[in-house]
Amino acid sequence: MSIHCELLILILTLTLGGQVHTGKVIGGHEAVPHSRPYMVLLERHMQDGKTRHCGGFLLSEDFVMTAAHCRACSYTVFLGIHNYKIRNGIQRISVVQTFPHKGYDKNDFSNDIMLLKLSSKAKYSANVQPIALADQNDCSMPKSCRVSGWGATDNTTKGMSFVLMEANVTIIDSKECEKENSYCTKGATGPGKGDSGGPLVCGGKAYGVVSSVYLNKYIYAKIPDYRSWIDLIMN
Repeated sequence: MSIHCELLILILTLTLGGQVHTGKVIGGHEAVPHSRPYMVLLERHMQDGKTRHCGGFLLSEDFVMTAAHCRACSYTVFLGIHNYKIRNGIQRISVVQTFPHKGYDKNDFSNDIMLLKLSSKAKYSANVQPIALADQNDCSMPKSCRVSGWGATDNTTKGMSFVLMEANVTIIDSKECEKENSYCTKGATGPGKGDSGGPLVCGGKAYGVVSSVYLNKYIYAKIPDYRSWIDLIMN
C-alpha cells in the first residue's frame, strides 16, 4: 500500500479518534539564536479572518519555499526571527505571487511543495541568508538530518513555540517514500503541526519540505525530484 493510500485511510479514522496532523518539533530543543538564518516564519491570513502559521525557508532574495498545503489568502513573511515575541530588527515582507505545484493533491498531500515570490527583496545579513537546495546529483544523502520550526513542542500543546526549536531526525529506507517523491523519518522526534513547510536539512542543504505526519512517520517532499520545476519558476 502506498504512503498516500495509507494517509487517506488514516484521515478517515479521524472521526474514530485517530490523529493526522500536518506540519511541530517534537522531542527537540531550542536552536541557537539565528544559527539557521534561512528559516522563515509564515503568518498566513485566512479567508475566515484568522491567522495561522507555517514554516518556510529562504532560497534567494525574493523566493521562499514552503508546503503547498500552507496556502492562504495572503502572507506576511518574517525573516531573521528567533523569538516570536521579539520583533525588533526582523524583516517583514508580503508575498506578491504563489506557485503551488500543479500536481498538489490536498487529499493525499502528494507534491506538497510551493514557492512564494516576495513583494520586495530580502536584505541579507548575519541573521538572514538563503540555503542551498539539494539537486538531482545529490545521491549520497546523509542519513542524519535536522528539522526546525516554531510549531508546538508536544502532542498536547495547541499553541506555537515562541522560540525556534530544532531536532535531529534520521532518514529511513522506504520504497513507498521513494515512489511518492518523498523522504520519510520515523520515531518520537520530528516535525508536526505548525512546522509544515520548513526544511529537512542534511549536510547544509535543504533536501525536503515538511509535509505531513501520521502515527510516528514523518513525510517530506523530496526537493531533488522537483529541481527542474523550481529552477523554471525562479528563473
